[in-house]
Amino acid sequence: MNDLVRQHTALCDSDLEWLHLLVSEWQLLSDLSFADLVLWVPTLDGTRYVSVAQMRPNTGPTSYQNDMVGHLVPRGRRPMLDAALDEGRIVREGDPEWREEVPVRVESIPVRREGRVLGVIARNTNLLTVRTPSRLELTYLQSASDLAQMIANGAFPFPGQQVDMDASPRAGDGLIRLDADGIVQYASPNALSAYHRLGLAADLVGHHLGETTAQLAPSRGPVDESLAKLASGWAPREFEVEGSDGVIQLRAIPLKPKGNHIGSLVLLRDVTELRRRERELITKDATIREIHHRVKNNLQTVAALLRLQARRIGSAEGREALEEAVRRVGSIAIVHETLSQNLDERVEFDEIADRVLAMVAEISPGRVAGRRTGRFGILDAEVATPLSMVLTELLQNAMEHGFGPGERGTVEVTAVRSGTRRDARLLISVQDDGRGLPEGFDPQRAGNLGLQIVRTLVEGEMGGTFDMLPASGQGTRVVLDIPVRAEKG
Repeated sequence: MNDLVRQHTALCDSDLEWLHLLVSEWQLLSDLSFADLVLWVPTLDGTRYVSVAQMRPNTGPTSYQNDMVGHLVPRGRRPMLDAALDEGRIVREGDPEWREEVPVRVESIPVRREGRVLGVIARNTNLLTVRTPSRLELTYLQSASDLAQMIANGAFPFPGQQVDMDASPRAGDGLIRLDADGIVQYASPNALSAYHRLGLAADLVGHHLGETTAQLAPSRGPVDESLAKLASGWAPREFEVEGSDGVIQLRAIPLKPKGNHIGSLVLLRDVTELRRRERELITKDATIREIHHRVKNNLQTVAALLRLQARRIGSAEGREALEEAVRRVGSIAIVHETLSQNLDERVEFDEIADRVLAMVAEISPGRVAGRRTGRFGILDAEVATPLSMVLTELLQNAMEHGFGPGERGTVEVTAVRSGTRRDARLLISVQDDGRGLPEGFDPQRAGNLGLQIVRTLVEGEMGGTFDMLPASGQGTRVVLDIPVRAEKG
């Protein structure tokens, strides 16, 4: 719609924002009218109309088989559009049109903002299935007529009330019509069922909706008075009411077709099961985070015990082995600590990589600086946990075998995301400028425990590849290629 309005019309940004607000609301008008809606806006030169938006009803058959958005129509071809635009009134005169052997009643509703008519809504009703209307259909049509008059007067939509139609109640979910005093004139079967779930034992018609709703909700002192006003429909609001056995979501729409408050529409939806599932998910998320937190604490306890044991061992080789185990356990604990702070099982791995780099650098026999370039990005927990161990082993190997006591050097970790959403990959290199690989060294057959861990995790658990080769110039370079899930765009 933005492109069409800016390309063909003279409307300003505030006018365009008003049209967006209207389009966010007009599914309600379409459903209440049992009709298709097409929004026509006059072009910059005033000789044509351009259709910038279209809506089909959920409550009846469509009048248009094809998409009308983007169509241009000369002035004069559709006199009802001209009359509504020029005279600023709803135009209903004229005989039904025939489209593909289907009779269609056409009406034109001017869209007014601050005294100016911005465009015209063409309301098209398929008459092929017309029959004697029920009480529900009559209430729908009367409510649609009131909303259409409010649009023509510039009183609807309500400024600052952007509505998410996917989350808000719709007419088919449940509808209640109130008079000016908040007394229920009509309640649809779905609306009545929702109130029965709240605990209502009688009919709604003839009762004050605000007072009835406040009585069904648990007593919370001053909140009840506020709830009674909200449910009376005096202001455009969306809110929820929770009773002993159910939760309903309500949306109040004041009706002022001629400027005076004549009543309200209240749309409502039974969201009991939805809220129950949301609470279950919240509980599940909290439980998972607590588990990660406890695992992290247990791993840190294990690391502390290993560290104590290492201090009591006289053998230098045994002490070194225990210290390596401490670092391996610590790298896994870092991942679980990060997972304990997230709502899902995905982590931002850059922070983990930096912490592992700092942890390993502390035990370097020389004065070796570590740095990271590029982004690991967000990784699943099943990749982040083994990758943290792999990174720990590679950094520890570079620090210990690449540099002697007192030697200066650098170890650089580089990460690059590549590929498509279907085939995303993470390319990692760990490069040092140390003494390099021994003569005849074969990384695929080396018996070093750390390299065995790396090979097992990279190739067996993560499904990636691992290679170790001399760096250009001096030192050693390790290259990892790991498949990952693409980041959300």
